[in-house]
Amino acid sequence: MFNNDLFTFLKPKNELEQTSEGLTVEYTPEIPEAMWVKCPKCKSLILTADLEATNKVCAKCGHHMRLSARERIAMLSDEHSFEEFDANMTSSNLLSFPDYDAKLQSAKHKSGENESVITGTAEIGGYKTVLGAMDSGFMMGSMGTVTGEKITRAFEYATENRLPVVLCTVSGGARMQEGILSLMQMAKTSGAVKRHSDAGLLYITVLTDPTTGGVTASFAMEGDIILSEPNALVGFAGPRVIEQTIRQKLPKDFQTAEFVEEKGFIDAVVPRKELKSTISKLLKMHR
Repeated sequence: MFNNDLFTFLKPKNELEQTSEGLTVEYTPEIPEAMWVKCPKCKSLILTADLEATNKVCAKCGHHMRLSARERIAMLSDEHSFEEFDANMTSSNLLSFPDYDAKLQSAKHKSGENESVITGTAEIGGYKTVLGAMDSGFMMGSMGTVTGEKITRAFEYATENRLPVVLCTVSGGARMQEGILSLMQMAKTSGAVKRHSDAGLLYITVLTDPTTGGVTASFAMEGDIILSEPNALVGFAGPRVIEQTIRQKLPKDFQTAEFVEEKGFIDAVVPRKELKSTISKLLKMHR
């Protein structure tokens, strides 16, 4: 309606726009944050439901977002076939490292797990295997004494029962709060891998972003067949440390899975949607 006195257009009042005091307020619809996820690479907004349908792979740019250990196990194993090992094993502050107890509790709360790796038996494409997955939500998948113990036990079970092993890695390296005890896990797990290999059994590793430090220097790169997800960071020391040491500028794609594959350290870079079928074929070929 037009008001001749004020020479302005006035919007008719709507009862739905009134507060309890009768004052008109501006309405802004609220969208729950849980409905959308922003791709860290292309910055596109993706519906959470759509992202879950693609196992957290951006449909626009193909960026592979991080999965939890249980999400990865669910993606790779046949339905209801996974049986977990050592679920109640937890780390303790062996060296009385300051604030380590609080960090462990925080990691458990954040990840919902007791440790940075989950292991067990599963069927993949109908083939029974020992399956393990590390969890970046638990102190960035860092390797402590319990991590090494669980992986060692998994290999020992596989050796005793003549089963292949599939292990998905993600890690920032050894856990500094456990000092030399953490570093010892490199030799411990490598010994278990060697005994499994000497028994003539298959070991497949799946490198995910990031796989670095002591994990890379031990069981992550000891597989008979080494696969990786696209663009995963794979290396021992970080790019900045290497540049400062050799005093040279590194290539732009240095330490990406594709770069490491080109140099012969990875057998194949496999998109997430093809991982299960690829592993199933490898298990069938080597059974």
